[in-house]
Amino acid sequence: MFLRIDKLQFELPLPKEANPNGAASVQELMGGRFGEMSTLMNYMTQSFNFRGKTTLAPYYELIANIAAEELGHIELVAATINALLAGPEPVPQEEPVDPTTHPFSYAQDVRYTKHFIAGGPGTMIADSHGKAWSGDYVYSSGNLMLDLTHNFFLEGAARHNKLRVYEMVDDPTARALVGYLLVRGGVHQIAYAKALESLSGVNMEKLLPMPNIPTHLIPESKAVMDRGLHQILYRFSPDDYQHLGAIWNGTHPEDGSPVRVGEYTEIPGGNLMDGGHDSAAFSPDWDMEEIRQIAQKLHDKARLR
Repeated sequence: MFLRIDKLQFELPLPKEANPNGAASVQELMGGRFGEMSTLMNYMTQSFNFRGKTTLAPYYELIANIAAEELGHIELVAATINALLAGPEPVPQEEPVDPTTHPFSYAQDVRYTKHFIAGGPGTMIADSHGKAWSGDYVYSSGNLMLDLTHNFFLEGAARHNKLRVYEMVDDPTARALVGYLLVRGGVHQIAYAKALESLSGVNMEKLLPMPNIPTHLIPESKAVMDRGLHQILYRFSPDDYQHLGAIWNGTHPEDGSPVRVGEYTEIPGGNLMDGGHDSAAFSPDWDMEEIRQIAQKLHDKARLR
């Protein structure tokens, strides 16, 4: 089962301005071959299919816990895309616009028009060119060593693409997102390296970081590392998954600091992103007034209970 907390995993700043083409680039981190949908669904599927959940508990729990964190990562990526589409000053209620004035005409010149035509405008479960994410990106072989090796590679390819998006999009929201994901994805890759070493004796940590750019050289990542978040593997359960420390121990390969298992309740979280009302997109409707009044009545009725 999953417990959902109505916060982002990390506080994201507002964008400088609406940037639909930047949002299109960030889409690669959502639905690309090495995006967060892929990390989520690879680890989730492997945790479903895992054989030996009790006898091989440390490895099962590692994969299952990282899968749980990835749920929050896709939410962060979606929040960033939506912020870049909405801009820094979304409004809760607009006056209804006249559709005959072509209020969406500017969107015909953006790189990813589907954000506006199909999304409202909003995040798509697709890559930076609009190709839908596919279950073909999931690898779950049933062989523990193969799956862990795949996951180590997957996190490396994901880091590679995050760095390239960071170099593309000059916006505080996107850069903060990538800075955070570089650190947390680094934790996951190191965890898989430690798991592989425990099984094989091969020190995979000597390959890190890949690409060979120290994470602390990215200012937004350094700010996260200064808070010690590169040292923590979170346990996403109040009572379960008590064997994570059997693998997640020792030191961090980039700075030699000790690593530790932390509780999900340590995550301070951040405010949700809300794109507000977009009358031209009929999101959540062309004229908000009627549904706003209905929602207010429901709210008032609930308070009376």
